[in-house]
Amino acid sequence: MSGHSKWATIHRKKGELDAQRGKVFQKIAKEIYIAAKGTNGDPDSNPSLRAVIEKARSNNMPKDNIQKAIDKAVGGAGGEEYESIRYEGYASGGVALMIDCLTDNRNRTAMLVRSTLTKKGGNLGTDGSVSYLFERKGVIVIDKSIDEDTIMMTALDNGALDVIVNDDSYEIYTPANDFLKVKDSLEAIGVKEFITSEITFVPNNTIELDDETSEKVIELIDMLEDIDDVQNVYHNLSM
Repeated sequence: MSGHSKWATIHRKKGELDAQRGKVFQKIAKEIYIAAKGTNGDPDSNPSLRAVIEKARSNNMPKDNIQKAIDKAVGGAGGEEYESIRYEGYASGGVALMIDCLTDNRNRTAMLVRSTLTKKGGNLGTDGSVSYLFERKGVIVIDKSIDEDTIMMTALDNGALDVIVNDDSYEIYTPANDFLKVKDSLEAIGVKEFITSEITFVPNNTIELDDETSEKVIELIDMLEDIDDVQNVYHNLSM
């Protein structure tokens, strides 16, 4: 199967402006803090921390920023207390939204998410109303510097679910538990750079909309992602 990778598009979009990149780093630093808190900060003995660090690296987050977030979690007395909250709902055209947040103020976050949805024609749903439409998977996107057969054999032999060949990249999906194993196997055959490398929620099916409605949905997703408390917005809009 060939085509254009939405993961590469998203990656490039997030890296276009320094301000946007800084916001991405801030959100990832919060995830690193959560994963490292209460541990010795060693990613080799903490798969959750290592997975977040891989995500940070794929977003070109500087090593110093990553280490500062780990040190803050491991060495800090007290520190921030974040609560994980998930909101589920819909955007225009019936597009499902799953909005994951880390917040120190539940009321503030609920108000911001609800008002943002309302402004762009979306609405909140009940818990579980859309989460069944998504599956947690590892997503790895790399350029085509290595031949297709080698990538296919390496990824599938190490537990990958699927390898999609795009015009300029390979898009590899893995079970969440096999994500690091597949990534390590790719590094072992010479893959040095990853366009995307993270464990995320992938929709089981996508919805295609007309250009006008799609633009409205994308604007809503962008507005939600601009909220400091929002870590990730998952959706099933075909892009």
